[in-house]
Amino acid sequence: MTEARTQYGACNLCEAICGLEFKVRDNRIESIRPDPQDPLSRGHICPKAVALKDVHEDPDRLRRPVRREPDGSWREIDWDQALDLAADRLAAIHEAHGADAIAAYLGNPNVHNYGSMTHAQHFLGHIKTRNRYSATSCDQLPHQLVAWWLYGHQLLVPIPDIDRTGYLLMLGANPMASNGSLMTVPDFRGRLKALQSRGGKLVVIDPRRSETAAVADRHHFIRPGTDAAFLLLLLQCLLQRGAEPGRLAAFVDGVDTVCAAIRAPAPAELSAACGIPVDAVDAIAAEFLAAGAAVCYGRMGVSTQRHGTLCQWLIQLVNVLTGNLDREGGALFTLPAVDSIGAGARPGHFDKWRSRVRQLPEFGGELPAATMVDEMLTDGEGQVRAFIAIAGNPVLSTPDGEALAAALEAMEFVLAVDFYINETTRHADLILPPTCAVEHDHYDLIFHVFAVRNTARFSEAVVEPADDARHDWEIFTALGERLAQRLGSRPRGGVRPEQIIDMGLQSGPYGAAGDHPAALSLEALKRHPHGIDLGPLSPSLPQRLVGRQRIDLAVPAMLDELAAFAGSLAEPAADAEFPLRLIGRRHVRSNNSWMHNYHRLVKGKRRDQLLMHGEDLAALGLADGATVRLVSRRGAVEVPVSASDEIMPGVVSLPHGWGHGRRGTRLTTANAHPGVNANALTDPEFLDMSGNAALNGVPVRVEAV
Repeated sequence: MTEARTQYGACNLCEAICGLEFKVRDNRIESIRPDPQDPLSRGHICPKAVALKDVHEDPDRLRRPVRREPDGSWREIDWDQALDLAADRLAAIHEAHGADAIAAYLGNPNVHNYGSMTHAQHFLGHIKTRNRYSATSCDQLPHQLVAWWLYGHQLLVPIPDIDRTGYLLMLGANPMASNGSLMTVPDFRGRLKALQSRGGKLVVIDPRRSETAAVADRHHFIRPGTDAAFLLLLLQCLLQRGAEPGRLAAFVDGVDTVCAAIRAPAPAELSAACGIPVDAVDAIAAEFLAAGAAVCYGRMGVSTQRHGTLCQWLIQLVNVLTGNLDREGGALFTLPAVDSIGAGARPGHFDKWRSRVRQLPEFGGELPAATMVDEMLTDGEGQVRAFIAIAGNPVLSTPDGEALAAALEAMEFVLAVDFYINETTRHADLILPPTCAVEHDHYDLIFHVFAVRNTARFSEAVVEPADDARHDWEIFTALGERLAQRLGSRPRGGVRPEQIIDMGLQSGPYGAAGDHPAALSLEALKRHPHGIDLGPLSPSLPQRLVGRQRIDLAVPAMLDELAAFAGSLAEPAADAEFPLRLIGRRHVRSNNSWMHNYHRLVKGKRRDQLLMHGEDLAALGLADGATVRLVSRRGAVEVPVSASDEIMPGVVSLPHGWGHGRRGTRLTTANAHPGVNANALTDPEFLDMSGNAALNGVPVRVEAV
């Protein structure tokens, strides 16, 4: 037996990108531990990181291409045969029905994988379809749209400077479970303790007393979907107390316009809508202004709701109008080593075209995932006839997933790039499995952009893949070459992903091509296996803005949305048929739909129950632990209910990503812990103005079974 070697890398299963120490012997991972020398995670990991070993060794993981036979069985085929089959079928549909007859959906894992980030377009770029979809429109689209409107680039999202702030106001986020989201913050608990030890405060606004709310200095329950009312009331209190933008006034326009719009709704109406007293909101405003440096941050709970974009715009107004944008301890922009926001980057666009059936707007070249089924099932020119799923499981993760499952069966051809036969890929005609995370190199192109500190780290492959395995970027390149040949276009490629990273590092703000002392290149970064600390976030405005030198707060679409929201406050909120509101729930051992096939991540107390306040249970004559029927306008599921005082009355909570146990899947552990699909209840008609799915605040009722 050979001697075990030590290798350092990063976990790319969630946004925290924690540094890891691997012990490897004979091409097998013996152990995974935290890396205390990592400058960002500082020795923190969560249970998901240890499960990287399970992902690599999972007997359910596909290692070779498989083709679905007429009887529904799967047969392994070789790579050339599989790639030719995919190119032939896609080219034939493209030529017969046009580019828009092919739809592509990219799941969340794509942004955790640099090969997909750098090379997916080498394949999809030849198709030129407008039917592009991704997890973005079931997640953070409102953040990106507001960033594009205000700061000029969809990724120029201000990040809370948690390590120096004196006051963190948090809405609809649970970093104790997620380790941050659009705020890459490993070891949130440690950072929170440091904040509180220096006299700072964390205040959480959430319909559930989450793991984060439980350790906060104060928590306020809020009615789901009414965060905009709270934020408007907070802004009124801040302005009443003399809030000013300070140095930002020199390059911020539209202040008088937005302040007039903010003051219009009556405080009593706003308070009644959100359920938080005016005095309590005014106390938050007073503390926010007195903190010296403060920051407001909101995530999934405020993004994936009916007024998600309005909420994100109002959060930016809180930080700008109090002078806490671009301020140490406030909200700052990162300066990543590979700068995807720098010169030559594509900033994004909105509403350049609309979907064929429902006329929903595109963002950044993608249409809302909530309209995929419409485009598949509605006859006419441009009807989707082929579907490509890349590292995604939209049957479980997008609205009305049951309708999508049925629509996939009607497709002429379904291609998946995935290493599981899951609830979506079971409908595929062909599955092309890439290597897993520990079998290829990695650099975090996205999450350094959202990190609470500037760092850089290149992770080399931990174990060697099988001889006939293909990395995702190799699959995309090979598919692109074949499609180019069949469609008469010019193939892309020739540059490996690590070469792209090297060019990005050298030409970036710390690069060897400049005069920065770090003189970063890929070779230099490899000499620092724990990563390199590039320092805290720092003020960078107005220079960091893209395509402009000023910020205009008075976004016409947001002023219109604000007026519409204010007008709706007087409308009756009661719903006799669906009196409860459904919200999601995050767990540290889970991440969307694909982390349930590993024993160490599903063991222990069952996590997929419906949480419901005891008063609501008693009113319906239901017992704790009973199986109940949860009904929305779109569907119904049967689920065990758990009485909990951590959820506010009138609200129920069901975690996202479950719904396993279906015929035709190959997920042994997940199928033994099936749970129910929350997106059997969500409504594809229930959207934010951006097209983002409203997965929180869904009207439901609970019935006895």
